[in-house]
Amino acid sequence: MNSGKVRWFEEARFGMFVHWGVYSLIGRGEWVRSNEQLSDADYQPYVEQFDPQSFDAEKIASLAAEAGMKYVVFTARHHDGFCLFDTKTTDYQSVQYTGRDYVREMLEAVRRHGLKAGLYYSLIDWHHDDYPHYGDRIHPQRNDPAWRGYEHHFENYLAFMHEQVRELCTNYGKLDILWLDYSYDDMTGEKWRGRELVRMIRSLQPDIILNNRLEGSGEGLGSLILGHPTEMAGDFVSPEQIIPPQGVTDENGRHVPWEACVTMNNHWGYYEEDHYFKPADMLIRKLVECVSKNGNLILNIGPDGNGCIPEESVFILKEIGAWMKHSGESVIGCGGVPIRKPEYGRITGNGKTLYYHVMEGMIGGIPLIGLKKEQIGRITLLKNGRPLPVSETWITGNYPDIVFTDLGEDPRLPDTADTVIRVERK
Repeated sequence: MNSGKVRWFEEARFGMFVHWGVYSLIGRGEWVRSNEQLSDADYQPYVEQFDPQSFDAEKIASLAAEAGMKYVVFTARHHDGFCLFDTKTTDYQSVQYTGRDYVREMLEAVRRHGLKAGLYYSLIDWHHDDYPHYGDRIHPQRNDPAWRGYEHHFENYLAFMHEQVRELCTNYGKLDILWLDYSYDDMTGEKWRGRELVRMIRSLQPDIILNNRLEGSGEGLGSLILGHPTEMAGDFVSPEQIIPPQGVTDENGRHVPWEACVTMNNHWGYYEEDHYFKPADMLIRKLVECVSKNGNLILNIGPDGNGCIPEESVFILKEIGAWMKHSGESVIGCGGVPIRKPEYGRITGNGKTLYYHVMEGMIGGIPLIGLKKEQIGRITLLKNGRPLPVSETWITGNYPDIVFTDLGEDPRLPDTADTVIRVERK
């Protein structure tokens, strides 16, 4: 495990992302303005309709805690520029339209549940007049001739954006994570006055950890993977919608903290027609995979325009939580081990304790690869503490260099998603 300010992060291992805003009313994802090239005028009716009576920060925080998550990252502002917090920089914010500061509600609820508190903030703002419009690759009005030749004063935008970040770091208590998003094309690093921004953030929130997206998007790892990262590198890498095949290390082979950010269906923001939700057993296995590669998993929910969490998300998170209740010990506080991956699953570890994650039924015993018999103190089924034997039969006798254990006569795994065997080493 890393020491210092990222230590809690690498022990937490499992977090919740919450993508939510005015775009949730439309129900076609958080990029709907860009995808459909909606102008400010097109978008304004949704801003005026936005009054989410069912948004319940307490319910979201409770669901995260029940699922075994240890931190929550909430969208303070997405690319549409609409702020879900109280800011003196603009009236384009929830307090002006609904009378509610959703960032404050969310942070207070998260802290009440003993979870680490994080915010997502978009470096991009499609609403601000001085953010590049015509010709920009992703702006909703990139092809709108009305903006051709418009003189943007980008320094005005940067002062505006920096001030909003200052407000978030000043007015809402201790923040554990600030998730900045994202850089693209020439809009990266010093284009954002990145060093100045990082220095301000760290001066106001000395213990905060930052992701790596001042230098890139989910498709880039930034200078954290170099031997000498820049001041803007952040504290962890944020691969998106993929789990790195070998984890993440720098050019010298040293471990780099990382977090796979993953959606439950195929979109971050609420998408009404997207019901392609990943099943709980798959997500449990992906969480374990991340941990076995010394990484984290942050799993997203996208409430609808009224603030309701999709039923599928609630059901899946409760299923994950049921598994975490008895087997979360093999995830929280754990990391990878220098033992090759077994054919039937994964291995995680914490100190002298190893956790063999059995995701496929075995015939003839379960090999505890990487161990010798004299190294083993005690073997138990993590779910209920039932002692398991070292299996020494004629069946395993042909493999004297491998230690086997046995779950008993029933060929079915006690947990079809992931049956965990706890091995305490001497």
